[in-house]
Amino acid sequence: MERYDHGGSHLEDIHLDFSVNTHPLGLPQEVRQALLDVEVFSRYPDPACTSLRQALAEHHGLQPGNVLCGNGASDLILRICACLRPQKALVTAPTFSEYERSVTLFGGQVEEYTLQAEQGFLLDEGFLNVLSPNVDIVFLCSPNNPTGRLIPWDLLAEISCRCRDNGTVLVVDECFLDFTQGRTILPLLAECPQLLILKAFTKFYAMAGLRLGYLLGRETLLNQIKPFGPEWSVSLPAQRAGLAALTAQPQWGKQTQEWAKNQRDHMTLALTDLGLTVFPSDANFLLLRSQHPLHHTLKESGILVRNCANFTGLDDHYIRIGLKTRDENRQLLAAIKEVLYGKINHDPGNHVQRR
Repeated sequence: MERYDHGGSHLEDIHLDFSVNTHPLGLPQEVRQALLDVEVFSRYPDPACTSLRQALAEHHGLQPGNVLCGNGASDLILRICACLRPQKALVTAPTFSEYERSVTLFGGQVEEYTLQAEQGFLLDEGFLNVLSPNVDIVFLCSPNNPTGRLIPWDLLAEISCRCRDNGTVLVVDECFLDFTQGRTILPLLAECPQLLILKAFTKFYAMAGLRLGYLLGRETLLNQIKPFGPEWSVSLPAQRAGLAALTAQPQWGKQTQEWAKNQRDHMTLALTDLGLTVFPSDANFLLLRSQHPLHHTLKESGILVRNCANFTGLDDHYIRIGLKTRDENRQLLAAIKEVLYGKINHDPGNHVQRR
Protein backbone atom coordinates (compact mmCIF):
# COMPACT_ATOMS: atom_id res chain seq x y z
CA MET A 1 0.00 0.00 0.00
CA GLU A 2 0.95 3.61 -0.27
CA ARG A 3 0.87 6.51 2.15
CA TYR A 4 1.64 9.78 0.39
CA ASP A 5 3.83 12.40 2.03
CA HIS A 6 5.83 15.20 0.45
CA GLY A 7 8.25 14.86 3.34
CA GLY A 8 7.73 18.40 4.55
CA SER A 9 8.94 20.01 1.33
CA HIS A 10 7.83 23.51 0.46
CA LEU A 11 6.33 23.41 -3.00
CA GLU A 12 7.49 26.97 -3.70
CA ASP A 13 11.07 25.61 -3.56
CA ILE A 14 10.30 23.00 -6.23
CA HIS A 15 10.88 23.94 -9.86
CA LEU A 16 10.41 20.48 -11.36
CA ASP A 17 7.80 18.07 -9.98
CA PHE A 18 8.25 14.49 -11.19
CA SER A 19 6.24 13.11 -8.28
CA VAL A 20 2.97 13.55 -10.19
CA ASN A 21 2.11 11.38 -13.17
CA THR A 22 -0.36 13.53 -15.08
CA HIS A 23 0.01 14.54 -18.73
CA PRO A 24 2.97 16.98 -18.92
CA LEU A 25 1.47 18.94 -21.81
CA GLY A 26 -1.46 20.02 -19.66
CA LEU A 27 -5.07 20.45 -20.74
CA PRO A 28 -6.04 19.85 -24.37
CA GLN A 29 -6.91 23.09 -26.14
CA GLU A 30 -10.54 22.00 -26.39
CA VAL A 31 -10.75 21.81 -22.60
CA ARG A 32 -9.06 25.18 -22.11
CA GLN A 33 -11.58 26.77 -24.44
CA ALA A 34 -14.55 25.18 -22.66
CA LEU A 35 -13.38 26.56 -19.32
CA LEU A 36 -13.29 30.14 -20.67
CA ASP A 37 -17.10 30.22 -20.51
CA VAL A 38 -17.81 32.20 -17.34
CA GLU A 39 -21.30 30.69 -17.20
CA VAL A 40 -19.94 27.31 -16.16
CA PHE A 41 -18.91 28.74 -12.78
CA SER A 42 -22.20 30.44 -11.92
CA ARG A 43 -24.79 27.73 -12.58
CA TYR A 44 -25.67 24.58 -10.68
CA PRO A 45 -24.53 21.40 -12.42
CA ASP A 46 -26.77 18.64 -13.73
CA PRO A 47 -26.69 16.10 -10.85
CA ALA A 48 -27.24 13.24 -13.30
CA CYS A 49 -24.41 14.37 -15.65
CA THR A 50 -26.83 13.57 -18.48
CA SER A 51 -24.86 14.99 -21.42
CA LEU A 52 -21.52 13.68 -20.18
CA ARG A 53 -22.88 10.20 -19.49
CA GLN A 54 -24.43 10.10 -22.96
CA ALA A 55 -21.11 11.12 -24.54
CA LEU A 56 -19.15 8.59 -22.48
CA ALA A 57 -21.65 5.85 -23.32
CA GLU A 58 -21.24 6.58 -27.04
CA HIS A 59 -17.45 6.71 -26.62
CA HIS A 60 -17.39 3.23 -25.06
CA GLY A 61 -20.25 1.66 -27.04
CA LEU A 62 -22.56 1.39 -24.03
CA GLN A 63 -25.81 2.88 -22.75
CA PRO A 64 -25.93 5.90 -20.40
CA GLY A 65 -27.19 3.62 -17.64
CA ASN A 66 -23.82 1.84 -17.77
CA VAL A 67 -21.98 5.04 -16.74
CA LEU A 68 -21.71 6.65 -13.30
CA CYS A 69 -19.76 9.90 -12.98
CA GLY A 70 -18.06 11.06 -9.81
CA ASN A 71 -15.69 13.53 -8.22
CA GLY A 72 -12.57 11.71 -9.36
CA ALA A 73 -11.57 8.07 -9.01
CA SER A 74 -11.15 8.28 -5.22
CA ASP A 75 -14.76 9.39 -4.80
CA LEU A 76 -15.99 6.39 -6.73
CA ILE A 77 -13.76 3.92 -4.86
CA LEU A 78 -15.16 5.27 -1.62
CA ARG A 79 -18.73 5.00 -2.91
CA ILE A 80 -18.21 1.37 -3.93
CA CYS A 81 -17.05 0.45 -0.45
CA ALA A 82 -19.72 2.55 1.27
CA CYS A 83 -22.37 0.72 -0.73
CA LEU A 84 -21.06 -2.84 -0.69
CA ARG A 85 -19.33 -2.85 2.74
CA PRO A 86 -16.92 -5.66 1.76
CA GLN A 87 -15.62 -7.67 4.70
CA LYS A 88 -12.64 -9.05 2.82
CA ALA A 89 -10.84 -7.37 -0.06
CA LEU A 90 -7.94 -8.57 -2.16
CA VAL A 91 -5.37 -6.23 -3.71
CA THR A 92 -1.86 -6.43 -5.09
CA ALA A 93 1.09 -4.86 -3.28
CA PRO A 94 2.43 -2.35 -4.02
CA THR A 95 -0.58 -0.49 -5.39
CA PHE A 96 -2.76 2.62 -4.97
CA SER A 97 -3.61 3.17 -1.30
CA GLU A 98 -7.20 4.36 -1.76
CA TYR A 99 -8.41 0.77 -2.19
CA GLU A 100 -7.24 -0.21 1.29
CA ARG A 101 -8.27 3.08 2.88
CA SER A 102 -11.83 2.84 1.58
CA VAL A 103 -12.25 -0.83 2.51
CA THR A 104 -10.97 -0.38 6.07
CA LEU A 105 -12.97 2.82 6.56
CA PHE A 106 -16.14 0.72 6.35
CA GLY A 107 -14.91 -2.10 8.56
CA GLY A 108 -13.39 -4.47 6.00
CA GLN A 109 -10.02 -6.22 5.96
CA VAL A 110 -7.52 -6.21 3.12
CA GLU A 111 -5.38 -9.11 1.99
CA GLU A 112 -2.33 -8.28 -0.12
CA TYR A 113 -0.83 -10.33 -2.93
CA THR A 114 2.81 -9.31 -3.06
CA LEU A 115 4.32 -8.53 -6.45
CA GLN A 116 7.96 -9.52 -6.83
CA ALA A 117 10.72 -7.15 -7.94
CA GLU A 118 12.57 -10.11 -9.48
CA GLN A 119 9.59 -10.57 -11.84
CA GLY A 120 9.42 -6.88 -12.68
CA PHE A 121 6.34 -6.51 -10.43
CA LEU A 122 4.23 -8.32 -13.03
CA LEU A 123 1.07 -9.99 -11.75
CA ASP A 124 1.34 -13.76 -12.22
CA GLU A 125 -1.03 -16.72 -12.25
CA GLY A 126 -0.45 -17.34 -8.56
CA PHE A 127 -3.05 -14.64 -8.00
CA LEU A 128 -5.71 -17.10 -9.15
CA ASN A 129 -4.95 -19.31 -6.16
CA VAL A 130 -6.05 -16.65 -3.67
CA LEU A 131 -9.35 -15.90 -5.42
CA SER A 132 -11.55 -17.77 -2.97
CA PRO A 133 -15.36 -17.37 -2.63
CA ASN A 134 -14.90 -15.61 0.72
CA VAL A 135 -13.27 -12.63 -1.01
CA ASP A 136 -15.98 -9.99 -1.39
CA ILE A 137 -14.14 -7.57 -3.67
CA VAL A 138 -10.94 -7.44 -5.71
CA PHE A 139 -9.21 -4.20 -6.71
CA LEU A 140 -6.77 -4.37 -9.60
CA CYS A 141 -4.95 -1.48 -11.26
CA SER A 142 -3.86 -1.93 -14.89
CA PRO A 143 -1.40 -0.42 -15.50
CA ASN A 144 -0.56 -0.56 -11.83
CA ASN A 145 0.57 2.40 -9.76
CA PRO A 146 3.48 2.73 -8.92
CA THR A 147 4.91 -0.07 -11.08
CA GLY A 148 3.39 0.88 -14.45
CA ARG A 149 2.77 -2.75 -15.42
CA LEU A 150 -0.25 -3.88 -17.40
CA ILE A 151 -1.91 -7.10 -16.28
CA PRO A 152 -1.58 -9.71 -19.05
CA TRP A 153 -4.89 -9.87 -20.89
CA ASP A 154 -5.38 -13.64 -20.64
CA LEU A 155 -4.74 -13.54 -16.89
CA LEU A 156 -7.13 -10.60 -16.43
CA ALA A 157 -9.83 -12.48 -18.34
CA GLU A 158 -9.31 -15.56 -16.15
CA ILE A 159 -9.48 -13.44 -13.01
CA SER A 160 -12.77 -11.91 -14.15
CA CYS A 161 -14.22 -15.37 -14.77
CA ARG A 162 -13.13 -16.59 -11.33
CA CYS A 163 -14.66 -13.52 -9.69
CA ARG A 164 -17.90 -14.05 -11.60
CA ASP A 165 -18.11 -17.67 -10.55
CA ASN A 166 -17.32 -16.78 -6.92
CA GLY A 167 -19.77 -13.88 -6.78
CA THR A 168 -16.88 -11.51 -6.11
CA VAL A 169 -17.01 -7.88 -7.25
CA LEU A 170 -14.03 -7.08 -9.47
CA VAL A 171 -12.94 -3.44 -9.80
CA VAL A 172 -10.41 -2.84 -12.56
CA ASP A 173 -8.79 0.59 -12.36
CA GLU A 174 -7.90 1.71 -15.89
CA CYS A 175 -7.08 5.33 -15.08
CA PHE A 176 -3.67 5.07 -16.79
CA LEU A 177 -4.69 2.72 -19.59
CA ASP A 178 -5.00 5.42 -22.26
CA PHE A 179 -1.27 6.10 -22.01
CA THR A 180 -0.60 2.53 -23.17
CA GLN A 181 -1.39 0.15 -26.01
CA GLY A 182 -3.14 -2.16 -23.56
CA ARG A 183 -6.59 -3.66 -24.03
CA THR A 184 -9.49 -2.60 -21.87
CA ILE A 185 -11.46 -5.22 -19.96
CA LEU A 186 -14.65 -3.60 -21.25
CA PRO A 187 -15.57 -6.45 -23.68
CA LEU A 188 -16.01 -8.75 -20.67
CA LEU A 189 -18.62 -6.52 -19.08
CA ALA A 190 -21.49 -8.31 -20.84
CA GLU A 191 -20.62 -11.66 -19.26
CA CYS A 192 -19.42 -10.42 -15.86
CA PRO A 193 -22.28 -8.73 -13.98
CA GLN A 194 -20.10 -7.86 -10.99
CA LEU A 195 -17.36 -6.17 -12.99
CA LEU A 196 -16.72 -2.45 -12.45
CA ILE A 197 -14.29 -0.48 -14.61
CA LEU A 198 -12.83 2.67 -13.09
CA LYS A 199 -11.67 5.51 -15.34
CA ALA A 200 -10.75 9.16 -14.86
CA PHE A 201 -9.89 12.30 -16.79
CA THR A 202 -7.30 13.15 -14.12
CA LYS A 203 -4.10 11.81 -15.65
CA PHE A 204 -4.64 11.56 -19.39
CA TYR A 205 -6.17 15.03 -19.74
CA ALA A 206 -4.25 16.69 -16.88
CA MET A 207 -7.51 17.53 -15.09
CA ALA A 208 -6.53 16.60 -11.52
CA GLY A 209 -7.82 19.88 -10.11
CA LEU A 210 -11.23 19.52 -11.76
CA ARG A 211 -11.90 16.08 -10.21
CA LEU A 212 -13.71 13.94 -12.77
CA GLY A 213 -13.90 10.16 -12.90
CA TYR A 214 -16.44 7.54 -13.90
CA LEU A 215 -17.44 3.92 -13.48
CA LEU A 216 -18.57 1.54 -16.20
CA GLY A 217 -20.70 -1.40 -15.16
CA ARG A 218 -24.11 -3.04 -15.09
CA GLU A 219 -26.89 -0.50 -14.59
CA THR A 220 -28.36 -2.34 -11.61
CA LEU A 221 -25.03 -2.31 -9.77
CA LEU A 222 -24.32 1.35 -10.59
CA ASN A 223 -27.77 2.32 -9.34
CA GLN A 224 -26.93 0.74 -6.00
CA ILE A 225 -23.65 2.66 -5.76
CA LYS A 226 -24.89 6.06 -6.97
CA PRO A 227 -26.76 7.19 -3.79
CA PHE A 228 -23.58 6.92 -1.70
CA GLY A 229 -22.24 10.13 -3.20
CA PRO A 230 -23.45 13.74 -2.88
CA GLU A 231 -26.18 14.99 -5.20
CA TRP A 232 -23.89 17.47 -6.98
CA SER A 233 -20.70 15.46 -6.97
CA VAL A 234 -19.51 16.66 -10.40
CA SER A 235 -19.24 20.42 -10.94
CA LEU A 236 -20.46 22.05 -14.13
CA PRO A 237 -16.90 23.07 -15.15
CA ALA A 238 -15.82 19.44 -14.75
CA GLN A 239 -18.76 18.20 -16.84
CA ARG A 240 -18.05 20.71 -19.60
CA ALA A 241 -14.34 19.89 -19.49
CA GLY A 242 -15.09 16.19 -19.78
CA LEU A 243 -17.29 16.74 -22.83
CA ALA A 244 -14.60 18.88 -24.43
CA ALA A 245 -11.86 16.34 -23.65
CA LEU A 246 -13.74 13.63 -25.51
CA THR A 247 -13.67 15.79 -28.65
CA ALA A 248 -9.85 15.82 -28.47
CA GLN A 249 -9.78 12.11 -29.33
CA PRO A 250 -8.32 10.34 -31.25
CA GLN A 251 -5.57 12.82 -32.09
CA TRP A 252 -4.77 13.53 -28.45
CA GLY A 253 -4.64 9.83 -27.68
CA LYS A 254 -2.36 8.95 -30.59
CA GLN A 255 0.07 11.77 -29.87
CA THR A 256 0.12 10.96 -26.16
CA GLN A 257 0.85 7.26 -26.66
CA GLU A 258 3.69 8.08 -29.06
CA TRP A 259 5.14 10.60 -26.60
CA ALA A 260 4.85 8.16 -23.68
CA LYS A 261 6.60 5.34 -25.53
CA ASN A 262 9.39 7.56 -26.84
CA GLN A 263 10.13 9.16 -23.47
CA ARG A 264 9.74 5.87 -21.60
CA ASP A 265 12.26 4.15 -23.86
CA HIS A 266 14.65 7.11 -23.78
CA MET A 267 14.55 7.50 -20.01
CA THR A 268 14.83 3.76 -19.36
CA LEU A 269 18.09 3.60 -21.32
CA ALA A 270 19.49 6.82 -19.89
CA LEU A 271 18.68 5.96 -16.27
CA THR A 272 20.05 2.44 -16.69
CA ASP A 273 23.29 3.92 -18.02
CA LEU A 274 23.51 5.97 -14.82
CA GLY A 275 23.49 2.74 -12.80
CA LEU A 276 19.86 2.72 -11.65
CA THR A 277 17.55 -0.28 -11.82
CA VAL A 278 14.62 0.70 -14.04
CA PHE A 279 11.66 -1.65 -13.83
CA PRO A 280 9.64 -2.38 -16.98
CA SER A 281 6.67 -0.05 -17.41
CA ASP A 282 3.81 0.27 -19.86
CA ALA A 283 2.64 3.63 -18.51
CA ASN A 284 3.68 7.29 -18.38
CA PHE A 285 5.85 6.80 -15.29
CA LEU A 286 8.80 4.68 -14.20
CA LEU A 287 9.66 2.90 -10.97
CA LEU A 288 13.38 3.10 -10.18
CA ARG A 289 15.68 1.60 -7.59
CA SER A 290 19.01 3.15 -6.66
CA GLN A 291 21.88 2.01 -4.47
CA HIS A 292 21.53 5.22 -2.49
CA PRO A 293 18.25 7.07 -1.76
CA LEU A 294 17.86 9.94 -4.21
CA HIS A 295 14.70 11.77 -3.22
CA HIS A 296 16.12 13.95 -0.42
CA THR A 297 19.13 15.14 -2.45
CA LEU A 298 17.02 15.83 -5.52
CA LYS A 299 14.54 17.79 -3.40
CA GLU A 300 17.37 19.99 -2.18
CA SER A 301 18.04 20.75 -5.84
CA GLY A 302 14.41 21.77 -6.40
CA ILE A 303 13.34 18.50 -8.04
CA LEU A 304 10.55 16.45 -6.50
CA VAL A 305 10.25 12.72 -7.17
CA ARG A 306 7.90 10.21 -5.56
CA ASN A 307 9.56 8.56 -2.59
CA CYS A 308 8.07 5.04 -2.60
CA ALA A 309 9.09 4.05 0.93
CA ASN A 310 5.46 4.11 2.04
CA PHE A 311 4.29 1.54 -0.51
CA THR A 312 4.09 -2.01 0.82
CA GLY A 313 7.17 -3.97 -0.24
CA LEU A 314 9.22 -0.93 -1.24
CA ASP A 315 11.68 1.27 0.67
CA ASP A 316 13.39 4.62 0.24
CA HIS A 317 15.71 3.19 -2.40
CA TYR A 318 12.68 3.20 -4.73
CA ILE A 319 11.37 6.30 -6.44
CA ARG A 320 8.69 6.86 -9.09
CA ILE A 321 9.07 9.51 -11.75
CA GLY A 322 6.32 10.79 -14.00
CA LEU A 323 7.56 11.29 -17.54
CA LYS A 324 7.62 14.91 -18.65
CA THR A 325 8.82 16.85 -21.69
CA ARG A 326 12.16 15.88 -23.22
CA ASP A 327 13.81 19.04 -21.88
CA GLU A 328 12.50 18.46 -18.35
CA ASN A 329 13.51 14.81 -18.49
CA ARG A 330 17.03 15.88 -19.47
CA GLN A 331 17.18 18.18 -16.45
CA LEU A 332 16.25 15.26 -14.21
CA LEU A 333 18.93 13.08 -15.78
CA ALA A 334 21.53 15.80 -15.26
CA ALA A 335 20.50 16.19 -11.61
CA ILE A 336 20.64 12.44 -10.94
CA LYS A 337 24.03 12.23 -12.63
CA GLU A 338 25.31 15.01 -10.41
CA VAL A 339 23.98 13.29 -7.30
CA LEU A 340 25.54 9.94 -8.23
CA TYR A 341 28.89 11.45 -9.21
CA GLY A 342 28.90 13.43 -5.97
CA LYS A 343 28.34 10.26 -3.97
CA ILE A 344 31.07 8.49 -5.89
CA ASN A 345 33.50 11.35 -5.27
CA HIS A 346 32.73 11.58 -1.54
CA ASP A 347 31.93 7.99 -0.64
CA PRO A 348 34.89 5.60 -1.04
CA GLY A 349 32.63 2.61 -0.53
CA ASN A 350 30.40 3.44 -3.46
CA HIS A 351 30.87 1.10 -6.42
CA VAL A 352 28.06 2.25 -8.67
CA GLN A 353 28.92 1.35 -12.23
CA ARG A 354 27.90 3.60 -15.10
CA ARG A 355 27.87 2.66 -18.72
